[in-house]
Amino acid sequence: MSRAGIVTVTGRPNAGKSTLLNRLVGQKLAITSAKPQSTRNRVVGILSDSDSQLILLDTPGLLEPRYALHESMRVVALSAVADADVIVYLNDASQGLAADLASAAGLEVPPRAPIITAYNKVDLVPDSTIDALRKLDPNALFISAASGEGIDRLLNTIARLLPVSPFLYGTEEISTQPLRFFVTELIREAAFELLADELPYAVACEIEEFREDRQPVYIRAVLYVERESQKRILVGAGGSRIRDLGRAAREKVEALVERPIYLDLWVKVLHNWRRNVPALRRLGYPLPKEDHS
Repeated sequence: MSRAGIVTVTGRPNAGKSTLLNRLVGQKLAITSAKPQSTRNRVVGILSDSDSQLILLDTPGLLEPRYALHESMRVVALSAVADADVIVYLNDASQGLAADLASAAGLEVPPRAPIITAYNKVDLVPDSTIDALRKLDPNALFISAASGEGIDRLLNTIARLLPVSPFLYGTEEISTQPLRFFVTELIREAAFELLADELPYAVACEIEEFREDRQPVYIRAVLYVERESQKRILVGAGGSRIRDLGRAAREKVEALVERPIYLDLWVKVLHNWRRNVPALRRLGYPLPKEDHS
């Protein structure tokens, strides 16, 4: 008897959701960063074993929206919660007892799916903190997405809660999303690693051309920023910073596609794109229903 279903990983920003998805799938799909709010859209990973298949959704962190991009991120997070057959509610163990998910997500009613509350980063906090949390939240699981501690128990718990179902995808598949999506995400990850402070949050990436029939694979990508001053910083003196970013991104993409690539990066200004609904639509970000006409 096989089981299969959607497993949504949700929680506050920087709880380690992307690291957990990568750990579960066994391959880097979601970008990771020490900076919060690096995930903007759902990332899909597929994990199959002999009798269960998990369609894993990594989602943006639950937050109070401050502008249109945040509204989009909230739409993504809440739609993934609504779609779930099982929810993994991930929390940073160093932040103490977690609020219930409905409160954290601002939901009027709890989600329909069973919720597994998990505290992450247990390798980074004292045992006394974990002991106190176990007493306060005895049904929770305690894991480290970085080290793998507690992951087997989490997987077993998820599998027991999945609905009885035939597999929804082939056992060799690891995602439902196109390669272009992951290339865009890896370029953004390089930006988060190399750029300081607020600038990575002002960067959006769009693939304009992707030629897999060439050797090396040719990819032309545009990095959008909100102001001319940001463009100057991103390009750097004599193009030095954009070259460094391109080199770092190329290494990431080559590791993913396992082929040499030529990455042609451009920088353009799309004024105030994070607060501009038409710009967000153009870049493919989901928006609240009331914004659609």
